[in-house]
Amino acid sequence: MASVNVRYFASLREALGAGEAVPFEPGLTLGGLRDALIARGGKHAAALARGKALRCALNQVMADEAAPLPDGAEVAFFPPVTGG
Repeated sequence: MASVNVRYFASLREALGAGEAVPFEPGLTLGGLRDALIARGGKHAAALARGKALRCALNQVMADEAAPLPDGAEVAFFPPVTGG
């Protein structure tokens, strides 16, 4: 089984902590990872819910949820940033 290092930023970090290692089956996409985390229920479901606007990065590059996850990758989830 493969794994990725998931990092959370801004309000997600407050809700879920700095990050965690997440095991996954090969072939999973970034969107599939988000769905798997939501399926855990509780605070993950609330923070990562599909109705919330979130940005994703894969190995420090902005990525679409269709991107396949390589073993050992770093995934970051964060809310959109607005300027003031």
